[in-house]
Amino acid sequence: MTATYRFARALLAAMAWAGSLMLPWAHASETPKPERSALVEQVTQEVLQQLRESGQLRDEVDRGIKDYVEEQRQARVRAQEQREKLAQEQAKSVRPPTPGRDHFYGNPDAPITLIEYSDFECPYCKRFHPTARELVDQSQGQINWVYRHCPLRFHNPGAQKQAEASECAFEQGGDPAFWRFADALYERTQSGGKGFPLDQLRPLAEEQGLDGQAFQSCLENGRYAGRVNEDLLEVSKIGITGTPGNILFHNASGEVSLISGARALIELQQQAQQLKTRAVSIETERSAQAKPQN
Repeated sequence: MTATYRFARALLAAMAWAGSLMLPWAHASETPKPERSALVEQVTQEVLQQLRESGQLRDEVDRGIKDYVEEQRQARVRAQEQREKLAQEQAKSVRPPTPGRDHFYGNPDAPITLIEYSDFECPYCKRFHPTARELVDQSQGQINWVYRHCPLRFHNPGAQKQAEASECAFEQGGDPAFWRFADALYERTQSGGKGFPLDQLRPLAEEQGLDGQAFQSCLENGRYAGRVNEDLLEVSKIGITGTPGNILFHNASGEVSLISGARALIELQQQAQQLKTRAVSIETERSAQAKPQN
């Protein structure tokens, strides 16, 4: 019940009372119409004044406002739930982890993969990076990690070129070189788009034991710009709206769990366990349906 409705109800009650008071004069031909109107107005104002003084009108309006605020809150909750449901459906179309194409950390045969779409200049990605590593390290081989690029436009040119630089590192030393370079970059960047000078990318690569000249040539030629953009184009198709955008992927069943933002380790662990339980339940149900009936 809205505040407007409650106010209107109180006002109608006042008018009804005023009308009852005026009933003896309502059909009196000897009472001029202007005087009757003035009397109705006077009684109405007196009733409203009494309602104000008693607090009844204020209480009705307050209840109406509270009802309205609660209705709006519930509408926002329903809208958010609908958006999350849609995003979870979109996440099912994520490209499965691809050996030789993706960068893996951890057991390559782990049943669950954390697929992260990330931006080297994103402060939340910087905060999340060690959490993702800890998730894998504590999983006893049950979870691995795939890193994909999502350089946000407002973090460019830094984010884009840093993503390309990590691929140039991969070119020379494979996944070990990629992860060493990524770890060092996240550790040193101040984030925000200009957190790590682009002219320091080569020295950083040389610190990792890479050939600086070959690295610089790779970076200047934009050899991996298309590779980075391929990851970026995937983002809009799978329900990810920011970085870090994370999807827990159950490799056997294809079941997914979309997790947005830099979540805590315990939450990631809980989500991974829930995904595993759900996937096992689905596989059991499928097996039962496929079993021939006697």
